[in-house]
Amino acid sequence: MLTAIGLMSGTSLDGVDVAMIETDGRKIRAFGPSGYRPYSEMERRLLRQALYEAVDLPQRDARPGILREAEQAVTLAHAEAVASFTAQHRITAQDIDIVGFHGQTVLHRPERRLTVQIGDGQALAKAIHIPVMHDFRAADVEAGGQGAPFVPVYHRALAQSLEREGPIVVVNIGGVSNITYIDGTDTLIACDTGPGNALLDDHMYRVFNQRFDTEGRTGAQGRVDEGWIAQALTLPFFALPPPKSLDRNDFSALKVGGMAPADGAATLTAFTATAIARIVPLLPKAPKSWIVAGGGARNLTMLRMLRERLAPASVEAADGLGWDSDAIEAQAFGFLAARGLKGLPLSYPATTGVPIPMTGGIIARP
Repeated sequence: MLTAIGLMSGTSLDGVDVAMIETDGRKIRAFGPSGYRPYSEMERRLLRQALYEAVDLPQRDARPGILREAEQAVTLAHAEAVASFTAQHRITAQDIDIVGFHGQTVLHRPERRLTVQIGDGQALAKAIHIPVMHDFRAADVEAGGQGAPFVPVYHRALAQSLEREGPIVVVNIGGVSNITYIDGTDTLIACDTGPGNALLDDHMYRVFNQRFDTEGRTGAQGRVDEGWIAQALTLPFFALPPPKSLDRNDFSALKVGGMAPADGAATLTAFTATAIARIVPLLPKAPKSWIVAGGGARNLTMLRMLRERLAPASVEAADGLGWDSDAIEAQAFGFLAARGLKGLPLSYPATTGVPIPMTGGIIARP
């Protein structure tokens, strides 16, 4: 068994999640504490600019212009997150076997065999004095996989502990939404389903100067434009079978500017929920239960819309099962780092479309 810390900074650009986990890369022995280091508004502005400038990156190690500054900021934020977390919980560097460092995705273009997560693994290892595994997705993409979603093997480990009848689907609603379909020990299918919170968060920031729709209150007051959603769902992505993946900004051209602000929030929330439901006919069997994690699990309007669209299957928030919804992705990268250390697969043909099960990650030592 290894003691790992996982670090995750998602496409919502909210901050750095930290979580400790004890695992052998197959089973979870124990969950440790979790923590959070928010990005400052200045850091968020820098990362938004980095997303904009990363669109034309020619190769994954290029850091022109603002991207070098953004990478330094991401690395420093993660070092501060680890330092604060270990100090708070009186953990020493010697207590931790490995840190899983996802970095900040600024570009995801698997069709070009390109995925870019900024963050300097070597600099982080030196700063925290603990070995760091980073660059998890690159090997998968180079081999022809989608490089996402990457958390399904951890979702499977969590779901197996429930001992409930399948198929079970774990939905993570971050900036992008993705699902893991689990049916017994053999069937593991995963894909991105469409927008998560990114479009809604961008709308809330632009119109209300708020980072997100707290509990879905704004969306609850609006009217859904079903015609807008029907038109958006004609995009080719939604008809593709899994595995498939997205960049955070793949749907940024879709605008709700002509709607009343609350109607825009309601429509974008419903778009996410409807896109998730659209995956059901593309799965081997209709799922019996859905478990919702990520920031979207705290949006009560999103949960209501999912229940309406996924009935008669059950839909529940991950926290209700004793899982830490906010920490799941950070826990997952601790789990993946442990798997990577042992040379176990991180991705599979049915999760990312990679030709064979593949391990991944690069180890940086202090």
